[in-house]
Amino acid sequence: MELIGRRALLPPLGLLTLAALLPGHWKQRLVDENVAPVTAADLEWADYVFVGGMGVQWVQAKDVIARAKAAGKKVVGGGPLFLAGYALFQEVDHFVLNEAELTMKNFVADLENGSAKRMYRSRDFADMTHSPTPLWGLADLSKYALAGVQYSRGCPFDCDFCNVTAMLGRNPRIKAAGQIIAELDALRAAGWRDRVFFVDDNLIGNKRHLRDELLPALIEWQERNGHWPLITQASINLADDEHLMEQMVRAGFDTVFVGVESSDPASLEECQKRQNRNRDLIADIKKMQRAGLEVQAGFIVGFDHDTEGTFQEQVDFIQASGIVSAMVGQLQAPPGTKLRTRMAMEGRLRGITLGDNTDGTTNIMPVMGVEKLRAGYAWMQGELYSPRRYYQRVKTLLKNFPNPRHRRPVTFNRWRALLRALWQFGVTGAERVEFWRLLAWVLRCRPQLLAHAIRLAAVGHHQRLIAERIAREASTAAAPMPMMQLPLATMR
Repeated sequence: MELIGRRALLPPLGLLTLAALLPGHWKQRLVDENVAPVTAADLEWADYVFVGGMGVQWVQAKDVIARAKAAGKKVVGGGPLFLAGYALFQEVDHFVLNEAELTMKNFVADLENGSAKRMYRSRDFADMTHSPTPLWGLADLSKYALAGVQYSRGCPFDCDFCNVTAMLGRNPRIKAAGQIIAELDALRAAGWRDRVFFVDDNLIGNKRHLRDELLPALIEWQERNGHWPLITQASINLADDEHLMEQMVRAGFDTVFVGVESSDPASLEECQKRQNRNRDLIADIKKMQRAGLEVQAGFIVGFDHDTEGTFQEQVDFIQASGIVSAMVGQLQAPPGTKLRTRMAMEGRLRGITLGDNTDGTTNIMPVMGVEKLRAGYAWMQGELYSPRRYYQRVKTLLKNFPNPRHRRPVTFNRWRALLRALWQFGVTGAERVEFWRLLAWVLRCRPQLLAHAIRLAAVGHHQRLIAERIAREASTAAAPMPMMQLPLATMR
């Protein structure tokens, strides 16, 4: 973020969507603590403090709630953090859970007539065609690296460690193409001209609508407004549809995050990630890369079938695939997942987790043992993000990647980021030898990908800092949070 002159990756899309669901006569102020802290003046201004976030932000949420209560303010909690962990937040006055398109209107009506209850929930799923355009005007978009758009909720798959289906169901619900275009127009009107992340857990959950409705609309919108690079998440079976990949690239997508998890078929079967089985995963990844989609991927260690040799096998797989951004985590069993139910039945739950899989802990008792898992995980991170290993993967990717279809405009921020990168990675950085070797090769063999190579160097620096932190903390990792009464099997 420092390199590109931004403060945070994404604005809080959930809070901005929630803002559009609140009455128009309510005055609202957005405070994103990834950008700036909540101040005493903010709390003095407010009548109610609405707190939302992801599980990894629970400590931060606790602090904001405590400060709001000390200031005499009512607190409303909602979003994934509170859906999974409301029992941790006894001081919250009102919980508005599940999808706000369904529950917020009841809370608002009760609040305005003086009869607000403590808990609002719904067993139904929201109709996404009724979801409003986020109120981008509440956010200072100049502080962010990406903007976020949500096209669908839900995933057709049912991996046992994932709570997406528990929260959002297996039938992907989608917005109309016109809604997405309206959201992009609103972003443009707010001054945004940079990368957009389609935050769907699986963009291709409804291939027919994506292919026939959304992508044609995006292609037309891009032709009218100039090229905006797009990022998303999808399942590995995207590689089976060459036409769909080509269509996505035409629509502006250049990066896709895929949950690979493991190269071991037994571990994939164990976690019920059957969509990844009976496939040549490396061949599928390279298909997507050749189509013009950089593949980022998630990996997990700590399955029952994993052994001490798994860590090396995962590193070898990642190196061969050319997956530059390999996000590795220890297996966790969050509330609402089938994995948590199974671990509880087997007496293997060590506590609860709210989502941070880089903190050096796991809330299950792995077959290989906690210490071996922690040590192997820390070794993997250091190996994958050593300069030599990382820059090898960058070169593997760029050899397989097509030239960009569109040139992005040269801006002051991009020039500044280039100069900072040359100094930080080429002069003062531990990776400077590998950095200059890569740039020399790119200039000689793939000059059109120079900007891409420098961006990946910045990503590698960021990931290396995380890997170094994990290595420092590996020997002193805290125990997981103690067991509490949280829902085992359902979040509705």
